[in-house]
Amino acid sequence: MTYTMRRFLAKSICALAAAFLAACATSYPPAPANAGVSEYRYTIGPGDVLNIVVFRNPELSATVPVRPDGRIAAPLVDDLPAIGKDPTTLARDIEKALAKYIRDPVVSVVVTTFAGTYSEQIRVVGEATRPQVLPFRQKMTLLDVMIAVGGITDFADGNGASILRTGEGNKQYSVRIRDLIKRGDVSANVEMRPGDVVIIPQGWF
Repeated sequence: MTYTMRRFLAKSICALAAAFLAACATSYPPAPANAGVSEYRYTIGPGDVLNIVVFRNPELSATVPVRPDGRIAAPLVDDLPAIGKDPTTLARDIEKALAKYIRDPVVSVVVTTFAGTYSEQIRVVGEATRPQVLPFRQKMTLLDVMIAVGGITDFADGNGASILRTGEGNKQYSVRIRDLIKRGDVSANVEMRPGDVVIIPQGWF
C-alpha cells in the first residue's frame, strides 16, 4: 500500500469515526430545560432519619432511622410503616398509634437526614468523578447533580451523556455536560425529575 493510499485510508477512518460519534451524541432528543415538576412533596425513604416530637410528652419524643424495610420504631410505636409517606401523613399515623396510650397526642415529624424513596432518587453512572445516588430536591438541575458528583473524569464523553427519565417510561434525552461544566454554557443546564438516571459514557480517543 502506498503512502498516499495509507493517508487516504487514515483520513477516511477518522471521518467515519467522527461521524459515528456525532450520530451517537445526537441519537436522543435534547432534554427539556423545564422538567415540569411543579408541586413536589418529599416522601420518606429507607435511610432517612426522623425527629419525632410529641407535644408535652418529651419521653415519647425520639430521633429514629427509617429501616431498610421502610418501617420505624419509636416509644410506644412498633414497626410503623413510614416509606412513601410525607412527614405530615406519618405524624398523623403516629398520633393514631399513640392515642391508645395518651389522650389527644400532638405529633410533628421532621426529616433531618434525607435519602428519599428509591423510585425518586437521582442516579449518576459512568464517567462521573464520584458516581452515586442523590436524593431529589425541588428545582434540582443537572448542574447541581454534577457539582455533587465532582464533575466528569478525563475519559468522559460529556457531550455524549444522556438522562434516562424513568418518570416518562424510560425515555432518554441527550445532555451536554462538558459544555455545561467545562465551558460554563448555562444553556446546557436542565431541570431534573425524580427518578432520573444520568448516564455518562466513556469518550473515544
